Amino acid sequence: MPAIADKPSNGATLLRVDGLSKTFPGLKALDDVSFTVGAGEIAAVVGHNGSGKSTLVKVLAGVYQPDPGSVIEIRDASGKPLAESAARDGLHFIHQDLGLIPMLTTIENMGLGRSANGRGLRPVRTARERDEARRLIARFGAAFDPTTPVALLSPAERAIVAIARAMDGWTRSENVLVLDEPTTAFHGDEVETLFGAVRRVAAEGAGVVFISHRLDEVLGLADRVVALRDGRVVADQPAASLDHDQMIRLIAGRAVADTDVSRTSQPQRRVLRVSGIASEKIKDISLELGAGEIVGVSGILGSGREELAGLIFGAVHRARGTVEVEGNLLVSDDPVAAIEAGLGYVPADRRRDGAVMDMDVRENLTLSLLRPLRRRLGRLDGRAERAETRQWVDIVELRPPNPGQRLKLFSGGNQQKVVLAKWLRTKPLVLLLDEPTQGVDVGAKAAIYQLIAAAAAAGTGVLLCSSDTKELVSLCDRVLVLETGRILESIDRGELTEARLVRAELGLDAGASSDGLTTTEVRHGS
Repeated sequence: MPAIADKPSNGATLLRVDGLSKTFPGLKALDDVSFTVGAGEIAAVVGHNGSGKSTLVKVLAGVYQPDPGSVIEIRDASGKPLAESAARDGLHFIHQDLGLIPMLTTIENMGLGRSANGRGLRPVRTARERDEARRLIARFGAAFDPTTPVALLSPAERAIVAIARAMDGWTRSENVLVLDEPTTAFHGDEVETLFGAVRRVAAEGAGVVFISHRLDEVLGLADRVVALRDGRVVADQPAASLDHDQMIRLIAGRAVADTDVSRTSQPQRRVLRVSGIASEKIKDISLELGAGEIVGVSGILGSGREELAGLIFGAVHRARGTVEVEGNLLVSDDPVAAIEAGLGYVPADRRRDGAVMDMDVRENLTLSLLRPLRRRLGRLDGRAERAETRQWVDIVELRPPNPGQRLKLFSGGNQQKVVLAKWLRTKPLVLLLDEPTQGVDVGAKAAIYQLIAAAAAAGTGVLLCSSDTKELVSLCDRVLVLETGRILESIDRGELTEARLVRAELGLDAGASSDGLTTTEVRHGS
């Protein structure tokens, strides 16, 4: 990566937020929030789901109007407040979904950014625009073909495209870049690639607001940490003065054991048997799952881990093989039959696949099982539906506890609680989980872990597909490690450590599973 210049030393304040409040009916989402961001500074904003982080971003972006008396001020390098029109050009956003169009190239996506800045739609001048795109990409230490569709780039490369587009056409370096949970789908080196790009933006004089639930990333990147709790700033201090546990206490108001789940497992009858299933990414997998057992599925991106749960449920096409739930064969590619047989499925992308964001909490919670709530002539019993919804709102500790609010208005952690509760209320025989804590903070993660453990204690078999090694080690009775669509290894709880799991994922412990079974068939009780 190109050398990064020293940070500007003038310390000028580029963003000043003073007394910012935002009130919704029955809820004060932000309450007298104040902080500043200086030139060359990376300020992290952290907080529990529901703390106000998402509302803060939407207010800064102009999606929500703040309460009267709130001050949001963008300044130039000398500290002078900019006029309103110039201030709009001085604040740039990169949201979690990056706002890119996958089928378009880097060049074309950057062109859309220029159109948004009022230059109009123009034909691509191939050589000139390709060279400019390469220059912007190289500025962040990357070197990929800007004519490649964005869908074929890695997550880190797509993030660099989003940053390059946000910075394209800056007339001065002293702008403010806001990144909202940019690393949710990242793995390993991809995070550091993005961080190199962010550090370069700051080194050139911009201010950066970095919003994340990943505390280790915050400690590795930020100069300063602003912690929100219940819509208020509870801390604003140098990142160097904090460690992981101190940040958790700031966010939650207490110590939180984010991966400490007390449970004992005595697998009983077999509830799930998968034999020789295959799909586009899965080559040949067989496994069994017992009632009350939590079996993890691990593997690097492309191993098949990210497709297995959907394949078993019927959301992904099954080319061959069989799936049995308590001895009953499931029809392939039929999620309705899977639900009726006793399967529940929490997909990795809750917004796209796991819920209906424009529906309220009540509608989402009851959607998967309406039959018990219907009256004799088929009409929905509203009183019974409301009573059951209130019960689950209390069980998952939804915040705010408002079952009539549209799901998209809740934080990510609270959305995920609703998606999980939707299936838990069906009392499934088997719960298929794909990245169940992706994009949630430590408080929500601890709550979700307890819900999973409680489901297993009640007799549900759980198949947990996750890229989080701590999660797998904490929760699972055994972990199946996938490689190129096959089971490479099975690690029992007695041998399960993060180091052991990482070695297996990287192929450093390749070979037969510890009980001598083949790599394509790992049996229950191994």
